[in-house]
Amino acid sequence: MATAAAARVPRVVPAAIALAWTVAIAVHLTGWGHRLHPGGAAPPAMPAMPSMPGMEHMPATASAPPWPLVLALYAGAWMVMVAAMMLPSATPMLRLFAAASAPQPHAGRALGAFVTGYLTVWAAFGLAALGADAALGTASTTVPALAGRPWLVPGLTLLLAGAFQFSALKDACLDACRHPAAWLLRRYRRGPGPAVALGWAHGLFCLGCCWALMLVMVVAGLTDLRWMAALAALMAYEKIGRHGRTVAHAAGVVLLATGAALLATHM
Repeated sequence: MATAAAARVPRVVPAAIALAWTVAIAVHLTGWGHRLHPGGAAPPAMPAMPSMPGMEHMPATASAPPWPLVLALYAGAWMVMVAAMMLPSATPMLRLFAAASAPQPHAGRALGAFVTGYLTVWAAFGLAALGADAALGTASTTVPALAGRPWLVPGLTLLLAGAFQFSALKDACLDACRHPAAWLLRRYRRGPGPAVALGWAHGLFCLGCCWALMLVMVVAGLTDLRWMAALAALMAYEKIGRHGRTVAHAAGVVLLATGAALLATHM
């Protein structure tokens, strides 16, 4: 696999990343982001990014779009967000897989199968996140501990994400993502079927190290460009940066401090 082709990223990858960010920016500018939550409501107020105002709630009179439309919008926005935020950090693996599969017939199909397996993992997680989001939306109006406390869920989510930055599971999954050549060398098999399985397996490692940060995105709002850019940069550097472990731990401290400050401010 150590060929000249390994230095080239398939053109479709940066094109997909650029398209995803273009769509995300367009959705943000048109104001459709608030429709990507159950009932058409805005997400609970997250703490402001540095030098940025916090997010506001939709007016209580805002009409809720039908559930099929909400689901379709959410699914589309989720996959756009995954492409924008996760594909940059998966580029080293995609580059190596493309180089390894180049000699086989229909190499493009193999790469497509790998990406399909990878995205299927994140699609499944997105559906689970939607279910949790809907349940929290219902609980926020029926559970006394949550009613009138829109800051509680964001604060606890930030604490969870911050604590997970120091976990052994996070480190183990990051190790697999930081050394894609060794990981791929042990598992590579020719053909679309094995490619799907490889993409699925790599997606699970990626999910294992990034799921808590992606939950922050769910709470912040799938089209909040400030959180998208900050978390995408963090997740990419954790995997491919020289000081990824140090940055991951520093981000954990920031997330814990921000979550604690948000809860303390409203207590």
